[in-house]
Amino acid sequence: MKKLAVAVIHGMGAQGVKQTGDRASPTFSKALYKRIRRAVGPLAFDGAISWREIFWADILQDRQDTYLARIRRRTRYDDLRRFVVQNLGDAAAYRKTADLADNTYGTIHKRVDKVIRQLDQDTDESAPLVILAHSLGGHIMSNYIYDLGKAPDAHATAFRKLKTLAAFVTFGCNIPLFTFSYAPKRIIPITFPGTDLPQEKRLSPWWLNYYDKDDVLGYPLASVAPHYTAMAERGDLKDIAIDTGTALTSWNPMSHNAYWRDDDFYRPVAKLMKRLL
Repeated sequence: MKKLAVAVIHGMGAQGVKQTGDRASPTFSKALYKRIRRAVGPLAFDGAISWREIFWADILQDRQDTYLARIRRRTRYDDLRRFVVQNLGDAAAYRKTADLADNTYGTIHKRVDKVIRQLDQDTDESAPLVILAHSLGGHIMSNYIYDLGKAPDAHATAFRKLKTLAAFVTFGCNIPLFTFSYAPKRIIPITFPGTDLPQEKRLSPWWLNYYDKDDVLGYPLASVAPHYTAMAERGDLKDIAIDTGTALTSWNPMSHNAYWRDDDFYRPVAKLMKRLL
């Protein structure tokens, strides 16, 4: 049984993966996995850490691809149009509604729940959980944690209730884009669910939000609303500005996909994991 659980969720876009398969084999997170494994130490990593991916892009990708194929000869800028459909289309489709036919929100959350169950089986009963969430994945996991707090499964283990969550790490996070329907005072962030963690395993802050100033899809969170500001002032939330990417991408919006390989991101995350071990 492993000592530390890591759940990694992707954000908007196709991710280049069509088959869900066994999410213990890194695909979209492979670059980050390799770097963190090397930084932690391969023997320590393999012996103590269970790393699983939450993959959900396929839920919407077939519909998006079908539509793009239908309009291919009637439009221009097809590559740019594909980027818009696969990215903004994901964000538009992921919403909670009363319409039973609109089940994207619930279907994605079932994928999250499946991976949390698998990690529960992989790890010790009291193993800390680290969630790494890119882009829209941060919004998805925030909603998942919020919903779980409102209606917990009475028969679930403490791990599945996220009672051992040690760190929520968002990068390129766009939660602010989904808050403008509400007045700022009505925007309520998640509360720390990891109440079963022993004191020596608790981190402050427990929510780390990494963003690049040139990433137009990644935002600081402490300024979203008064309750988020209060989180930061209490030491629960910390926004961390980093410079991601290469000479070709670090100065422009392409930096949104550069976190997975960047030293400024993977090194502190590896350090966090070593501390929890």
